[in-house]
This record gives sequence, structure tokens and C-alpha cells, in this order.
Amino acid sequence: MEIVSFGDIHEDISNLKPLKNELETADVIIISGDLTNYNGIREAKKVIEGIMKYNKNVLAQLGNLDKFEVDDYLTEKGINLHRNGYIRDGIGIFGVGGSNPTPFRTPTEFSESEIEAFLLEGFEKVRETRFKIMVPHMPPNGTRIDMIRNGAHVGSHSVRDFITKYKPDISISGHIHEAR
Repeated sequence: MEIVSFGDIHEDISNLKPLKNELETADVIIISGDLTNYNGIREAKKVIEGIMKYNKNVLAQLGNLDKFEVDDYLTEKGINLHRNGYIRDGIGIFGVGGSNPTPFRTPTEFSESEIEAFLLEGFEKVRETRFKIMVPHMPPNGTRIDMIRNGAHVGSHSVRDFITKYKPDISISGHIHEAR
């Protein structure tokens, strides 16, 4: 299975042009969240429609900078990963959108207990698959990919605990732009 995954587009799909061939031939495109920049359905729709010009096989979820109404839009489109799971060619793909609480009070934030429950909800739909891809918008805490400029780790403890307990084969996240 060929997968193209990205997140944190923040309404700018122009960066996808160099990936045209990969997008067109992918079996699935996974978007980990932050389709918009503090916006809602209208802007998310433009992003999703722009991506679907390349390929209709898209799975996406809201990020912390998307208004929660984006969740409803993605559900109506039948492509929502948040609190959900899909099976493609025997591979389970499940996710959780938004983020753990931030000091910025972004539009879509959840408590650690909610994040854990949402992950489990999606995982249950793919539990029996031989290979699992977990897509939390926020990275696991205590890793190189959750570290901000001052060296603090700001990822989700629930995401890390979930990875440790359930051992998905791959975890794809976004959210922390400055992480390396």
C-alpha cells in the first residue's frame, strides 16, 4: 500500500504541487489535522476539495486550529479519522484530532482522558487488523517530535501511553511545527 501523509496545511495547498505524482498514485492520503488556521467548514472544504483533485482516497481529521465544525464536515464526507477507524487492504487506520490543552486556547483541545477514550474508540474498529496505523494530531510526550524551542516536551501523555500499551505499527502526527 502506498500512503502519502501530511498535516498542518493551514489552508495552503500550494505546497502539494511538487507531490502531484505521489498524490495521484497513492492508495490513500492521510491528513493528520490542522486543515485550517483557526477557521471552519468553508476553509476546510477548500482544502479537502483541492486535495481530492489529485486523489479521492482521503482520510482526514481536525487539528487543534480547526473549529470543531470541521469534524462534522469530515464525518459528512465519510473521511473522518477522529474517533474513528478504517480498514484499507487489511491495514487499520485510526486517529484522534485536536490536541491536548495548550496555553493558546486553540479551538479544538481535549483532556488527556478524552484523548485516550477517542483513541480507543477508533482502535476498536481496527483491532483485528494485522497492521495498524495510528494518527494522533498531537505527538506522544517525551519524544523528539514533541519538543518546542525552549526544550519543553508538550505532547500528549495519553498518546504515548496508548503507543506503549497497544503498539501500533506506525504512528503519524503533526502539531509541533518546530520539532525535529
